[in-house]
Amino acid sequence: MCNRTCIEFAQRVINREDIQGKSVLEVGSLDINGSLRPIVEIYHPYSYIGIDIINGHGVDVICDSNQICAYFGQETFDCIIATELIEHVRDWKDTISNFKNALKSNGIILITTRSKGFHFHGYPYDYWRYEVKDMRAIFSDFHILALETDKLSPGVLLKARKPVEFVEFNTNDYQLYSIIKNKRISKITDFDIGLSKIQQRIKGILLKILPQIFIQVIRKLKF
Repeated sequence: MCNRTCIEFAQRVINREDIQGKSVLEVGSLDINGSLRPIVEIYHPYSYIGIDIINGHGVDVICDSNQICAYFGQETFDCIIATELIEHVRDWKDTISNFKNALKSNGIILITTRSKGFHFHGYPYDYWRYEVKDMRAIFSDFHILALETDKLSPGVLLKARKPVEFVEFNTNDYQLYSIIKNKRISKITDFDIGLSKIQQRIKGILLKILPQIFIQVIRKLKF
């Protein structure tokens, strides 16, 4: 998945040195509303692999984001791209650890994701919101090359490089804002997900049966 801002960000921050003759992995590569693949392939990577949990346009391999190292091995890729993905990953800590460890030394990572204030959007579900301060902390073990907010809608954009002397930041106790709990928490439980699904179903029913005057009020409800 992609949007106008992440495409413009990639055009500004990705260069030939990052890509030419290099191995690239795109995580969450199913092309629903755009992709960075055409932008990246202009620079002639040695290989470009797109993975996702379901098959479709842009997907070369079916692989979960927390199985990247198990499937491909550690220090395999020169560049990892994940646009509009990590807010949809329940175990974001494991996924980001896979990103970091699947990268070679001096490898580049490019991530775009949503921040607090962006609406619930389940593909297939929606869990987290990231701020600039979160990305700065989570990637404090990388050299951050670009880190900025999305000017069109709440979101954050990151480009970072893995150092040669890499020591992974421990995210075990890190709390991130959860859109289904409306507060910062360290992990999401099955109960949280089940309750959120019920709330979203009720909200959907109300939107269908109540007069138009109440629609905007319901859309703003914190569930």
